[in-house]
Amino acid sequence: MNANVTAGEAPPRAGRREWIGLVVLALPTLLLSLDISVLNLALPHLSAALGATSTEQLWIVDIYGFMIAGFLLTWGTLGDRIGRRKLLLIGAACFGAASVAAAYASSPEMLIAARALLGVSGATLMPSLLALISNMFKDPKQQGLAIGVWMSCFMGGMAIGPVVGGALLGSFWWGSVFLIGLPVMLPLLILGPVLLPEYKAPEAGRLDLLSALLSLATLLPVVYSVKTIAAEGVGAKAIVALLAGIAFGVAFVVRQRRLEHPLLDLGLFRNRALRAALGVALLASATMGGITLLVSIYLQQVAGLSPLAAGLWLVPSFVLAIIGNMAAPGLAARINPAFVIAGGLLVTTVGLLLLTQANSPGGIPVLVAGYAIAFAGTSPLGVLSTQLVVGSAPPEKAGAASALSETNGELGIAFGVAVLGSLSTAVYQSRMTDAVPSGVPGTAAEGARDSLPAAADAATSVPADLGTQLLDAARDAFAGSLHVVAVVAAVAMVLYAILAVVLLREVAPAGGAEPDAEAGPDSRAGVQEDAAARR
Repeated sequence: MNANVTAGEAPPRAGRREWIGLVVLALPTLLLSLDISVLNLALPHLSAALGATSTEQLWIVDIYGFMIAGFLLTWGTLGDRIGRRKLLLIGAACFGAASVAAAYASSPEMLIAARALLGVSGATLMPSLLALISNMFKDPKQQGLAIGVWMSCFMGGMAIGPVVGGALLGSFWWGSVFLIGLPVMLPLLILGPVLLPEYKAPEAGRLDLLSALLSLATLLPVVYSVKTIAAEGVGAKAIVALLAGIAFGVAFVVRQRRLEHPLLDLGLFRNRALRAALGVALLASATMGGITLLVSIYLQQVAGLSPLAAGLWLVPSFVLAIIGNMAAPGLAARINPAFVIAGGLLVTTVGLLLLTQANSPGGIPVLVAGYAIAFAGTSPLGVLSTQLVVGSAPPEKAGAASALSETNGELGIAFGVAVLGSLSTAVYQSRMTDAVPSGVPGTAAEGARDSLPAAADAATSVPADLGTQLLDAARDAFAGSLHVVAVVAAVAMVLYAILAVVLLREVAPAGGAEPDAEAGPDSRAGVQEDAAARR
C-alpha cells in the first residue's frame, strides 16, 4: 500500500524516537477535535454574553470550517516547500494565539475574526501532521498503525469534548473552552523541534500566490454554496456561489497544467489507487456526514436532550470507531485492503438499517446502537484510504497528498449534509402535509410543515394540548425522514462496498504493493529518489 518503496526492498522501521514523536503529534490532533466539539456547548453561553445575532452565531460556527477547507491545499503544499515541521510549529503558535483571542473576545465580530484565524491555523496543522507521520513511519504496517492512532486521537477528542466542555462551562466563563489549546500546544512547541524530523521537498520551487488565491476562490464558494443549500434549500445565491467556485476551479486546473512547480500536481491523479481511495472516501464521508447531522438533530430536538447529554450518548460511537481504527491496519496486513474496506462498509449498512427501528420518543438506545455500528464500520475506510492516498504519493509530495485527503473529507461531509439534509427536509415536509392537527392557526401550521424547529416554535404559540399534538406529529415526521434517509444511505453503502472491491482489489496487503503502473513517470521518479536517499 506504500508506493514509496521499491519491490523487494525492506523499508526502515520506526524506533522509540518516532513513536514518542507520534505522541507529540497526537496533542494537536486531540485539540483540533476538542475545538470542534466544545463550541456547540459554548454557543448559547457566548451568544448571550456577546449579544450575537442568529446570523453572527452562524458565522461563529461556520467560519472555522470555511477557513480550514479553503487553506488546506495551500498549506499542505507550502509545508512541502518550507518544511513540514516548521509549518506545524508556526501553525501551533498561531493556533494558541488565536485561542486566547477567541477566549477574551468582547464582541461577535472579534470572535468571528478569531475563529477565522483558528481555521487558518488549523489548516496548517492537519496536513503537516499526516505528512510527518508518513515521513516518520516508512514501514507500511507501522504507518497504518500510526495513522490509526492519529485518527483515534481525533475520535477521542470528539468523545471527551462534551465532557470537558461541560465541566469548564459549569465552573468558568464561556471563553475557558478556547483556552484548552494552550496546555496542548506548549508541549508541541517545546518537544517538536527535538523529536520531530524536518522534511521539505528538494527543488520544490516557490509557492505560486495566484494558484493559492484560485484554490481559495474555488473551495470557499463551493463550501458556502453547499452549506447554504443544506440550510435554506436551492436558491439564487447558492447557485451563483457554486458556479463561481466551478469557474475558479477550471482556472485553477488550467494554471496548474502550465506551471513547472504547481500548487497541486495533477499527476498525482494518474495513480489509480489514489483516485479510487479518494472517490470511495468522498462518497462514504458524504453519507455519514449527513447521517451524523440527522442523528444529532434527533437526539436534541426529538428526544429533547441537551447538547451535553446528546454528546455523551454519542461517546460509544467514538469508542467503537477507535477500536476500528486500531484494528484496520492489522487486518489489511493479512487481507486485501479492498475486502477490509468493503467489509466495514457492510457493517455500516447493518447499523444504518438499525436506525430505521428508532422511533420517538423511546428510540434513543436503538438510535445510538445503530449509529455506533455504522460509524465504526467506516473506520477501516478512513484509515486505509488515508494510507493509500499518502502512500501513493512520492515523499516530496506527501504534504500535498495529505492536504488532498483532508480536503476530500471536508468537501464530502459538506456535500452529505446538503444532499441528505435536503432529502430529510423533503420527506419531513411531505409527512407533515396532512399531519398538522386541526385548530392550529395558518401561520403556525405553515411553519410547522417547513421544519422541526419551526414546529417547536409554533407549539408554544397555541394551547398546550394542541401544541403537544403538533410537536408529537413533527417529531414523528422527522423520525420518519431519518428512517428514509437511513435506508437510502444503507443502499449507498452496499454500492460503495462493491465499488471498493472493484477499484481497489489490485492493492495488495500492506507491504505487498508495487507502484501503480498508471502513476506516471513523476511518481516512479519519486520512488527511485526515495530509495536512493535511504541507501
